[in-house]
Amino acid sequence: MKKRKSKVVLVSVLLSLSLVITGCINSKSNDTSGKVNDGGGTSVENPNDPYLGKYLETIEVSTVRIIGDNVKFADGEDMDNNQWTRTLMERLGIKVKNDWIVKGEQPGGPGEQKMNVSIASGDLPDIFPVNATQLKQLSDADQLMDLTKLYEKYASPLVKDMMEKATNGLASATFDGKMLGIPRPSSTIDGASMLWIRKDWLTKLGLPEPKTMEDVLKISDAFTNDDPDGNGQKDTYGLALTKNLYGSTFKNGDFGTLEGFFNGYHAFPQQWIKDDKGDLVFGSIQPEMKDALIELQKMYKDGQIDREFGVKDEAKEGELSAAGKIGMTYGQMWITLSDWLKNTKNNDPNAEWQAYPIVSNDNQPATTQISGIGVDRFYYVVNKDAKNPEALFKMMNLFAELQFGPDTSAEDWQKHSKVDGFEIWTYFPFPVGQPDKNLNIHQNVVAALDSKDASKLNPEETDAYKKSAAMESGNFTVDDWSYDKVFGRTGSQAVIKTYVDGNLLKPANSMGYLHQQCQKNSKHFVRWN
Repeated sequence: MKKRKSKVVLVSVLLSLSLVITGCINSKSNDTSGKVNDGGGTSVENPNDPYLGKYLETIEVSTVRIIGDNVKFADGEDMDNNQWTRTLMERLGIKVKNDWIVKGEQPGGPGEQKMNVSIASGDLPDIFPVNATQLKQLSDADQLMDLTKLYEKYASPLVKDMMEKATNGLASATFDGKMLGIPRPSSTIDGASMLWIRKDWLTKLGLPEPKTMEDVLKISDAFTNDDPDGNGQKDTYGLALTKNLYGSTFKNGDFGTLEGFFNGYHAFPQQWIKDDKGDLVFGSIQPEMKDALIELQKMYKDGQIDREFGVKDEAKEGELSAAGKIGMTYGQMWITLSDWLKNTKNNDPNAEWQAYPIVSNDNQPATTQISGIGVDRFYYVVNKDAKNPEALFKMMNLFAELQFGPDTSAEDWQKHSKVDGFEIWTYFPFPVGQPDKNLNIHQNVVAALDSKDASKLNPEETDAYKKSAAMESGNFTVDDWSYDKVFGRTGSQAVIKTYVDGNLLKPANSMGYLHQQCQKNSKHFVRWN
């Protein structure tokens, strides 16, 4: 599974998107002409293919690049000369000209600073990436092209499907009915919290799998007081917790967080929701929080929670997990790929982490909070003076086809994705993501395991399939184990499927991001003693 996003960078997006949402309602474009550039590049070899038709004469598209610090190239290649630049020329007749390239995607980092300078000077390329705040600035300055008709005409069905599955992504880039940016989609469903449990400890102590919050509390007590590691000492903790408290909402971390615990009491911390009257309220101060806080206080006093959690980040608390001292943690779907849980298995081959859906404290099903907007750092925008605005969609279509298209060969996918350890996909100027990609991988892997036929899987699915097949054969590595715990039959994506099928996901109210921005420096503290 490719990790194409920086958790740190996503903080900026989630906090600043409120500006965009506000702009959707209040921004007034200065453009009164009503004119829309419907694309100047209609001279293509196959005019009947608006999605991937090649230009008869090569066109040049200028852009700028803000790239990750870890982007590397093979000898003789760089951002101006690589597999993707060649493919864009060969298949679309597009030459991409990089006006500047800066490493540093983090909020307030070199990339954002350089983009701010370009915006201030008015020195803008044809197509370029911006964050939410910059999108709002450019909208107010009437410097962006309305992409509404271009999107309808030139975005391929695959790209449109990605955009529609990116929760509120297009809506967050729409001002007064004009689509002024195209979001880089990210998954919101993968941010759902779930309960990870040492299943081998459950078995050893004869405990049932959790069906209610009462079960969770009993398991935590037993994991703390009934010596699950068998060393004769009271040195284990029922529940992991870190100083961040919350993870999936603000991306502080994804191990030892509390959203899932609170969601079990129908409480939604750090998230704006609508109450029974339809009013927008802040979840952290709603009455449902009280019962959850009372139980956490009891657990803390009983030693079920590490007393030093308040000074530990996920890495330090993860050391306890690796040492076999943690029995449960709420977290996201991917944490068996991290050292926190993987090293538990490395240090104890009998250790067995298993993901479970969150459970409720009453007879109503628990719903799991997720982000309200599925955007991965950037929006792609087009200078209103660009000659070939449709080129953005043609390039995105090509990337989507070669990365996710069902008819793309394994060889073609591989050379545009990862070669000899180099992440080739990072060279593409305008990548798009498939928000439900990981869920699709899980479902396709399970189908292949059942049929014992992996011939229809793409290379990424094939890799996950081989790891799960190794697990089922009994001849596996810890790496195989960690991936199977995500994509295998009973992996964390099976929990995601349960959430999706049962309509058990609760996105943040998008309009609440404005209030979230105002509240970000006003934290709600919990008294633990």
